[in-house]
Amino acid sequence: MVDAAYVAWRADCAAGRASILVTESARDVRALNERARAERILLDGAVDHREAHLADGCRASVGDVVITRQNDRRIRTLRGGWVMNGDRWLVTDIRRDGSVLVKRLGSRGGRTVLPPEYVAEHLDLGYAVTAHRAQGVTVDTAHVVVTASTTRENLYVSMTRGRESNIAYVALDQPDDSHSTPEADDVTARTVLYGVLQHTGADLSATQTIEAEYELNGGIARLAAELGTIAADAQHDCFVDLLSRSGLTAEQHAAVVQSTAFGPLAAALRRAEAYHHDLERLLPRVVGRHGLDDADDIAAVLRYRVDKLAATPPRGCHLRPRLIAGLFPEPLGPMSAEDRQAIDERKELIETRARALAEDAVARQEAWTLRLGPPSAGVGNADACLPAVAAYRDRYKVNSDLPLGGAAKNDAQRADRERALAAIRAMRADGPSERATASPSIEVRAIPLP
Repeated sequence: MVDAAYVAWRADCAAGRASILVTESARDVRALNERARAERILLDGAVDHREAHLADGCRASVGDVVITRQNDRRIRTLRGGWVMNGDRWLVTDIRRDGSVLVKRLGSRGGRTVLPPEYVAEHLDLGYAVTAHRAQGVTVDTAHVVVTASTTRENLYVSMTRGRESNIAYVALDQPDDSHSTPEADDVTARTVLYGVLQHTGADLSATQTIEAEYELNGGIARLAAELGTIAADAQHDCFVDLLSRSGLTAEQHAAVVQSTAFGPLAAALRRAEAYHHDLERLLPRVVGRHGLDDADDIAAVLRYRVDKLAATPPRGCHLRPRLIAGLFPEPLGPMSAEDRQAIDERKELIETRARALAEDAVARQEAWTLRLGPPSAGVGNADACLPAVAAYRDRYKVNSDLPLGGAAKNDAQRADRERALAAIRAMRADGPSERATASPSIEVRAIPLP
């Protein structure tokens, strides 16, 4: 299974994806790292013969991928950031004194010089990592070797490293006494995974595990992505069934379900339901609104129509939209108890974090909060506005003094921005409370909406 994981990892790297190998064994990690480095040198050639000796006992030269293993705010990048545990870097030069020039991989970027003592103590090759050390790593794809000794917590961490995909390679030939595993002849991937899920290495609840991950590398962006993934799976069958009763022909229904636009359509239906639309009544209206015979992609057309009809609550409905932290439509309807629990956990974490971010921003008198005006003293639109804006800023990494920063870059961000703007408008329509206006700690500035 280690070989299978390596081959798939190599294919992803060749396709230009950021990818990581994860395994339980430190010995396997070292072997994989050395194999990856040897193949890189064979294919690309070493730029020079200078090498750095790393903390894991391996060596690195120009062109190698390395991973930093300790936070150090003293080592700054040219972009103003600092070296963090779990960051992956490309080696661009090695100096005679043993210091290493590196460029951070991923969207954050940044270059820095790692001192010789940091290199010797806290720098490893970064092609493969142990499950424990995978915490803090985020890549496009992750290839995870799962054995009978894997714990539930390590499986969770390992299988959430990839933004696009996470693939488990289950070894069937490595029994472990700490698991209740069946006889050798009965060992399958399913039985090994069952044993892993029963094997806990710490007394953490699922929520605690997710919350710890948030601290390491999560953020509202990751939690929202997980929420969307779980919701898509949990509501898939329900939406397929609703569409079968919407007036589509059997052929049209099959085309919709198989379309790549089915996911966006499901997300649009989720938003409509969160805005209190009755999907049983809405979908027949959407399907019958105009003909579909000449549509190239029926699912894409339906998604557009749903968004147009259900962007706001139905006429006469005065209920608040069911939005998590004022931004994310809450997945509703029938689903399994496991899916509901997973969704509720992420809902709680997102809302808790959004409130904490908002409270911290107000306490620090950050410029964007001053532009919004003072929060209300009680529960109301102002109390919903600040967490919504804080969640938006966290999800899209907004650093501007404007509450919502600049223009949105894609449809998803535009939708979130509009919901955050709606929260701001609702707060300003209410006006500040008397108690909040008297607060001496926050300056009030009236400005146009961002």
